[in-house]
Amino acid sequence: MRIVLAGATATISSELLPLLLDEGHTVLGLTRTSSGAERLRAAGVQPVVADVMDADALLTALDGQTADAVIHQATAITRTPTFHRDLYATDALREEGTRNLLRAAKNLGATRFITQSFFLGYGWRDHGPARLTEEHPYGQPSHGPFGRHLRSLRSNEDQVLGAADIDGIALRYGLFYGPERSTRSMMDMARRRRLPVPRPAATMHLVHIADAASATVAALARGRAGQAYNIVDDEPVGMDDYLDAVAAVAGAPTPRRIPGWLLRVTPYLHSLLVGTHIRLDNGKAKRELGWAPQFPTYREGLRSVTA
Repeated sequence: MRIVLAGATATISSELLPLLLDEGHTVLGLTRTSSGAERLRAAGVQPVVADVMDADALLTALDGQTADAVIHQATAITRTPTFHRDLYATDALREEGTRNLLRAAKNLGATRFITQSFFLGYGWRDHGPARLTEEHPYGQPSHGPFGRHLRSLRSNEDQVLGAADIDGIALRYGLFYGPERSTRSMMDMARRRRLPVPRPAATMHLVHIADAASATVAALARGRAGQAYNIVDDEPVGMDDYLDAVAAVAGAPTPRRIPGWLLRVTPYLHSLLVGTHIRLDNGKAKRELGWAPQFPTYREGLRSVTA
């Protein structure tokens, strides 16, 4: 296939690009910078310098090109968000950026479109002990600071899954970890005794970036049009256990405990580490995509970071 990859220098793309190239695909990688273009060229990717948020510039940069598929992995997240405003640029990419990429996909003649979605589109709250399937309500309207994020996630999926004349697929990735910036940053914080563990702690569902990438390749080949898939590890994890494990693989002491309410000064981080409890079912992805995580839990996945 000839594939246009938006967010070609993003976190997941470090694992995704080698897989696509190994499968014999030709990749045109979108990047906003000349330095990003140089990195892509060195990796065997044809760079296209364009801003996904500028529709006219994007269409001009891709003028005369053709593609079989578009993969939307563009985000503006460079570190773990702490405040709601840290997600606003990514919210815009999920709404306007998706709209622009779908226009580009039609101009390119692409018949397949895969978009990066997010497991917390089910809601930043306590979902109880049951595992959520893709049939659970997603991106429901909400008042308050989470409303903007939920609206953008729903817009992203509605646009892609409802697109005419193109097979749209949404991958609801869990919380990324692995050999990437956020995980390494937490390991460094643990070594410096700056990674506290809140009590009580949230329950999250993670996915190693290598597994997120392999699921994307599987969806490219076997995903059903108009479908969303939960792409997560086999087990959810309490964030206290996870942060203890991060410290352990970093060779750091067990993190100190703090009352969870102390994190309310960083509202979004508080929701990730304290307030949300969510468990997902990844059975649909296993059945329909023929995919299974190489790292079933964070225990195996974190060991890979230091291997």
